[in-house]
Parts: sequence; structure tokens; C-alpha cells
Amino acid sequence: MTDEPLNDEEVSPAPEGVVEEEEASDDVGGIKLNSVPDDGIKRRWYALHAHSGQEGNVQAMLIASAEQMGLSDLISNVLVPMEENGEARPNAKSVSSRKSYPGYVLVQLPEHPENYAELWHLIKETPGVTGFIGSRTLPVPLEDSEIEEIVEVSRGEKERPKPKVEFDEGERVKIVDGSFANFIGKIDEINAERGNMKVLVEIFERLTSVEVEFWQVERV
Repeated sequence: MTDEPLNDEEVSPAPEGVVEEEEASDDVGGIKLNSVPDDGIKRRWYALHAHSGQEGNVQAMLIASAEQMGLSDLISNVLVPMEENGEARPNAKSVSSRKSYPGYVLVQLPEHPENYAELWHLIKETPGVTGFIGSRTLPVPLEDSEIEEIVEVSRGEKERPKPKVEFDEGERVKIVDGSFANFIGKIDEINAERGNMKVLVEIFERLTSVEVEFWQVERV
């Protein structure tokens, strides 16, 4: 799968939020989803690739822009999946949240969103968005079962499946996605729980450790 380039402009972070509480029809475990309009238009979920750290800002801007342009019915839901990150301490358990899929924002749109000119332009012009996940020319929708599992994990109803570890420390890999795409380096550390690794790459003749997810690398 490849990302279709859109817009590389970065902006300052903004508070994260899915939809206003009074507009939500489904609010369980912090996940608020709008009801899909009964207008005969088939909706599918798509994944947008966003600048790391800008996911919440992209989410908020998509919702605000859709309201301003009268396109809220076409952008039914915008979701940044989160999951609990519990850290055990001597006298207490501190529970925080982390993004399940850093660098991605899920959006529920009409099938074939590229056929809706205003909607397509809105998404293309949203700062922080770099593309849809899909082919080079068309976004490819996610399976409904994938979305159901993501929502269940975010609501704490089930644990996120642990990624299968197919790499070894010391192995040489090529980074294929992200800011360090096309860099070749050696795996320094693997975190199976989080599904990521640290890779040592040479930048300005110095070894630098960069953190990437399993899917962002391939064997050399």
C-alpha cells in the first residue's frame, strides 16, 4: 500500500476531540460516533496519513472545516484511535492513553470520496494530511471488521493483538515510510508490545537512533 501525496504543511497541535458530545449518538468508553445519515449514500472508513504528532489537530480541523463548508454529512466521523497505557508503580497504577496508530487518522466518508469535489478538496487542503492509504490514484477503504476491532480496543473491550515479530536485533533493514524513508540501518532494539523498533542509521556521518513501527521497515 502506498500513500497518495497531498499536503505537507505543518501546523501547531490542537486539542484532540472526535465530535461535540451533544452531537454524538454513540458514546462508550470515550469513543463518540455520529450516526450515518439515511441518505442512500454508502459510507466506508478510510485511513489518512498525517504528520506524526498532528493527528489530533488534523481531526479537529477536518470536523471544523466540514461544518463551515456544510459537508458534515459527508464526513460522518473522524477518529484518532487511542488505547490505555498502564504503568505499574509501587503504590498506585497510573493509566494514560497513547495513540494506537501514530501518524494516522480514520475518517468515515462516502464510498469513492474522490468523486466528491468539495470533499476531496477539503481533505487535500487540510494542513498535516499527507495522503490516503491506498493505491497511488485511489484511496482504498478499510474493512468493517478492522474498524470494529479498533473501536473495541479503544473502548477497552478487548486487547489489541500483539504484532508478530519478524525481525531480530542486529538485523539490517530499510526504512520504507516516514521521515527517514530509504535510510538503511541496523535494528538496535525491538519493542514487541508496542509494535515498534529503534534503528541505527547514519546521518551526517553519525549513528542516530530512530523509532519506527514494524510495518515501516523491510529486510535488506
